[in-house]
Amino acid sequence: MKATDAIVECFRKENVSCVFGYPGAAIMPLYDALRRSEIEHVLVRQEQSAAHCASGYARASGKVGVCTVTSGPGATNLITGIATAYMDSIPIVAITGQVKSTLIGRDVFQEVDITGATEPFVKHSYLIKNAKDIPRIIKEAFYIAKTGRPGPVLIDIPSDILVEDIDFYYDEEVNIRGYKPTYVGHAGQVKKAFTRLKESKKPIICIGGGVISSHAEKELLDFVEKTKIPVVSTLMGLGGIDHNSSYYIGMIGSHGHHYANRAVAEADVIMFIGARLGDRATGENKLFKNEPDIIHIDIDPAEIGKNLGTSIPIVGDAKNVLKQLLEMAQPLQTEDWLRELWELKEKHKKFKEDIKTNKEYVNPKYAIELLSDVLNHDAILVGDVGQNQIWAALNFKISGDRKFFISGGLGTMGYSLPAAIGSAIANKNRQIVAVVGDGGFQMSLYELATIKQNHLKLIILLFNNMGLGMVREMQYKFYEAEYAVDLSSNPDFIQLARAYGIEGIRVSSNEDLKEAFTKAMNTESAFLIECIVDPKESTL
Repeated sequence: MKATDAIVECFRKENVSCVFGYPGAAIMPLYDALRRSEIEHVLVRQEQSAAHCASGYARASGKVGVCTVTSGPGATNLITGIATAYMDSIPIVAITGQVKSTLIGRDVFQEVDITGATEPFVKHSYLIKNAKDIPRIIKEAFYIAKTGRPGPVLIDIPSDILVEDIDFYYDEEVNIRGYKPTYVGHAGQVKKAFTRLKESKKPIICIGGGVISSHAEKELLDFVEKTKIPVVSTLMGLGGIDHNSSYYIGMIGSHGHHYANRAVAEADVIMFIGARLGDRATGENKLFKNEPDIIHIDIDPAEIGKNLGTSIPIVGDAKNVLKQLLEMAQPLQTEDWLRELWELKEKHKKFKEDIKTNKEYVNPKYAIELLSDVLNHDAILVGDVGQNQIWAALNFKISGDRKFFISGGLGTMGYSLPAAIGSAIANKNRQIVAVVGDGGFQMSLYELATIKQNHLKLIILLFNNMGLGMVREMQYKFYEAEYAVDLSSNPDFIQLARAYGIEGIRVSSNEDLKEAFTKAMNTESAFLIECIVDPKESTL
């Protein structure tokens, strides 16, 4: 069997039905094998998008996302997408073509050390030197990507190895020396954690993206409803608990809800579940001046105690540890604490009725609130980076089976459009909405062609404030004036979308939003809604 046919057969055995990529000479033999297979290939318009598409696909499908590109610039263009997936623990397998094995190290045309370049932000990488290792390596790559703390794995394959003949054999199981993730929490530590929760007067649970990636939403809700402990979320943890729950308070962090930050600041015990505790979530630890006891549950032991001192560490999968906690769960005396938090939440709510009355601009906070009201219970919202991300995070109500995908750790502008494509490929019958600013949109707008070519039905909600809004907001906060953020020479985005065969509408007042959303949802193809936003509009 040809090595390339072996790769395709490995894909079949790993239940891969779609690959995102961009061909070139070094990877061309694999593309010939894909051509003869039933696996769908989605041609992106730039390699970075292939990784973002694979990321969106993985998050929406629950499977490992796959992307393939050629050597040299094709591989280096993939780097930002790989780093984005690594920071947010998204399982993808990236396959890059490489120059002939006999030419590696000679700086020949389109040669680059991609395994070395990506080493700091992949779970593992392989440079294949023997074609017979391909089945084993691919099996290992998928296993590593989806087990433990999920993340990207890169496989670099020289072009001469791709055309060799091998005897195909695919192991059913993987046993990698030194790679043994811990899935069940230490019983003594779990017991100690619940004992401390019982003793507390103001306990709180803070959830991160690990709750979602381990599919622990049900176990979390069961535990919270049984113990009556309130819950806050990091940016990546949004969607880990239904926002309609009477125990959900809000999002914490430098751009979080004021009342959620106050709740964390006043808590005496905080149980973090599947959260990295990065500076954006903790405000560089300024939220913890009262020195609460910290219980930290994470499948990655390297994250525990890295950014915040931990009283009770528990290494394990969030779903399994919550099941362990459920065995000893009982109602806690939190009535007064919950009442205090809900009064605080009502008092400090950011949304005001007067944001609907501005006739000159669209208020993005109101737009997201209204979008929450009209979307289906299983819609997927894919946010970009910048003010649009925060507006969406603070105002989109995640209930039912809704999902919220963003680039959290790396903060990659241009993420939302390709990630929405991957989500739409994975879920052709769900509503998909990409929320993006005019800056981020222009970093991946070429993927409108990918949307059109694949007949995808999704909504693009573009907030146009004619500038790099988040940077502008910070400049006014920390410096005297804005500089190098002006995008007043933006193109006509509606005409641009039409050039790609995608219809759209421009909205300049709140009162026209509902009609625009209705039109977009009733269109049997992609649709762009451009909202004209006040350049001075802040995230607060």
